[in-house]
Amino acid sequence: MSTAVLDTYEARLDRNPRWALSEGSRHFEETSAVFTALHKIAARLDKLGVGYAVVGGMALFRHGVRRFTEDVDILMTKDDHRKVREELDGAGYLPPFQASKNLRDTDSGVKIEFLIAGEFPGDGREKPVAFPDPRGVSFEADGVRYVNLPTLVELKLASGMTNPGRLKDLADVIELIKALTLPADFGGQLNPYVRDQFATLRTSAQESADFGNE
Repeated sequence: MSTAVLDTYEARLDRNPRWALSEGSRHFEETSAVFTALHKIAARLDKLGVGYAVVGGMALFRHGVRRFTEDVDILMTKDDHRKVREELDGAGYLPPFQASKNLRDTDSGVKIEFLIAGEFPGDGREKPVAFPDPRGVSFEADGVRYVNLPTLVELKLASGMTNPGRLKDLADVIELIKALTLPADFGGQLNPYVRDQFATLRTSAQESADFGNE
């Protein structure tokens, strides 16, 4: 497995604040390096015939919470991940370090992070919510497959509930609730493990002055 020291996207953002500001503007126009990397990897995955679903910040963006993000998070099965690493390592992508399961786009330096079906969000420990097979929870938009809304909310709730370092995931759910004015019965689509947390966050969102006014 080959590796290389790349000028990473994050380093470029930190090094050049003026460029970072312009890149942020391009992101909201869907022309940033991250969007370019997203469409590039989606095309490569389609060509390989593997199932996948974009999660994380780029999925939030597609569902209506428009914010800047520095990487692309992709859900796939263990077997498909193995195939992707075999086919793409050294072919426009390199792992950040020897043992990494992730890749970097060698053109832009944008990190492609992989989440594996069957593993667990948040603290990584076994729980009623696991990363699902993306084939059953994804939809296509503009040539890219994204995780559907109930699954995105469910995974973020399970992550934030079990890992203090991932409390931002709970904040993301609040932003989704506010942006989409999610009703109370949306919780019925979620795993019982996270339903009470959804109800609690929805109550918090309702107390916000901008709830329902997006």
